[in-house]
Amino acid sequence: MTPALQPTPTGFLRHGTPHQIVSGALHYFRVHPDLWRDRLRRLKALGCDTVETYVAWNLHAPTPDTVTFEGQADLGAFLDLAAEEGLDIIARPGPYICAEWEGGGFPGWILQDTSMRLRRMDDAYLDVVDRWFDQLIPIIASRQASRGGRVVMVQVENEYGSFGDDSEYLAHLRDGLIARGIDELLVTSDGPSRQWLQGGTIDGALATVNFGSRTEDVLELAARELPDQPLMCMEFWNGWFDHWGEEHHTRSAASAAAELETMLSAGMSVNFYMAHGGTNIGLLAGANNTDGVLEPTTTSYDYDAPIGEDGTLTDKFHAFREVIARHRELPPLEDHLAALGLDAAPSAEPAGDVEILSRTRLRDTARWTGRAPVHTTPPAFEEVGLERGLLLYRRDLELERIDDLDDGPTIAPLQLFDLHDRAWVFVDGHPVGPVASTGNSAVGARAELGHLVEVLLPEGQDHRTVTVEILVENQGRTNFGPMLGERKGILGGVWHRVRWYENWEAVPWALEELADDLTASVAGLEPVVGTAEGGDLPLLITGRFEATGERGAHLDVSGAGHGVAWVNGTCVGRYWCIGPQQALYIPAPLLHGGTNDVLLLELEQPEVSLSLASGPLWGAQER
Repeated sequence: MTPALQPTPTGFLRHGTPHQIVSGALHYFRVHPDLWRDRLRRLKALGCDTVETYVAWNLHAPTPDTVTFEGQADLGAFLDLAAEEGLDIIARPGPYICAEWEGGGFPGWILQDTSMRLRRMDDAYLDVVDRWFDQLIPIIASRQASRGGRVVMVQVENEYGSFGDDSEYLAHLRDGLIARGIDELLVTSDGPSRQWLQGGTIDGALATVNFGSRTEDVLELAARELPDQPLMCMEFWNGWFDHWGEEHHTRSAASAAAELETMLSAGMSVNFYMAHGGTNIGLLAGANNTDGVLEPTTTSYDYDAPIGEDGTLTDKFHAFREVIARHRELPPLEDHLAALGLDAAPSAEPAGDVEILSRTRLRDTARWTGRAPVHTTPPAFEEVGLERGLLLYRRDLELERIDDLDDGPTIAPLQLFDLHDRAWVFVDGHPVGPVASTGNSAVGARAELGHLVEVLLPEGQDHRTVTVEILVENQGRTNFGPMLGERKGILGGVWHRVRWYENWEAVPWALEELADDLTASVAGLEPVVGTAEGGDLPLLITGRFEATGERGAHLDVSGAGHGVAWVNGTCVGRYWCIGPQQALYIPAPLLHGGTNDVLLLELEQPEVSLSLASGPLWGAQER
């Protein structure tokens, strides 16, 4: 069959008619399913004729034996909605997607095989990819334009030139897509340089380029490296994502709109990355790793995009629409929104109080005190089947003082080697952490030396047998670069003075699934009364607020420390006082009229306050 899009030296033809693609990235896995249509219509109001989405493998395959295409993971329903709204579709199935998403989309369970080599011609890796694609690709193939749907473009892998140059691997994926029924246009996407393009392109797939500025330079590069083909920016980086501890990234509407004008005037097709960023749902935010330092991504994926996380039409939306209207006919915005049944500003619950109901010590719950299997060495998350959340290690051991300290407190050193990512250490129930990872032990001397925990012993004691508990948090598997495929936990072991300590209990906490269990565990336990102290941590904190159930809300966590939040039983993400994100977006479908329940697992700050904000909050908590 003839593909809907035909590349020519001067541009695309869509069913034989010249066509310039104006697309917007909108990831189904970052938007509540009940809001998919609303966000797709906002994309149309921007002036887009196409929507682009990645496919998040780990969302669909939470375990080796489970594959789902239901609810949040109903890719087919999302593609059908896009088609109903008259949008063409660019599908980017991976298997690797980056996207600032946990592990770049790879499920954590594939890392159980420590010998597996990701994104290469490795038999074990190709086996799991091929089995996944056998289930995924037919959903995309059946919705191609050639079969009455709207999928007009399918990507082979993703930015492979930023990782490797195994052309045989790319050919395997390309041929696998074709064998599974993909007959629309195949593409690759890579950064704007010869080196990236050399590693990431493959015969039989149109090369596209990802960039956010210096469009004139990219046009010159394309003339040299990609002659006689249509020009397309697969990812126009019009904003950027945030890491915890950084300032919130913004880019002026005028700057981004000027680049867009240059692209469209040159005949270049474009895909806004992102048009609508959405939310890193639950704990599925990824991380970067720079010089051995982990940089976890925030729960919000607002991206300073034209359509805000809560659906707001931003200044960038209006600036982009003005540019697009110079290159294609668009109705006046007010008329367009009315025709689409949209409000320019989505309504939100007003600022208000969140009542704190109870505070309970996590260590008093049965989940903490219950016994667990013993492992010879501290196991990784992946070894105990834990994708995301917390892993509690526990054992009794004898600590001994440092011999050469004449003055000061008696200190017994405990070292955590190759820690990924953050640990809270407790000795006989008393906190002596947290300890932060600097990344993989192969990068940087700090990690190679192990993370030192200094334990104070009572005066006059040279040694003491204690119970040591270490609670380790996965803050997001690396989604880009050479650290892709990192595992989580204490990967090197626990060392004291002269030897490793083995035989650790390991209790996995899959937090995204534990709201009901944690809420139930609070019942019947003695709450913390009066002022909470550091020794009470971690704390389970319950609260409530009133809402209409018809509007989204912004949970103000600027008065909290660091932990995970649930609203009405759904994990709404990680929060952290270091910012920049200080409010968690709660989409309207998660709320109901009347009382709504809040649960926090607070790891670092004994005293916490909560409220509702009238909109997003950015900054850092004053400490």
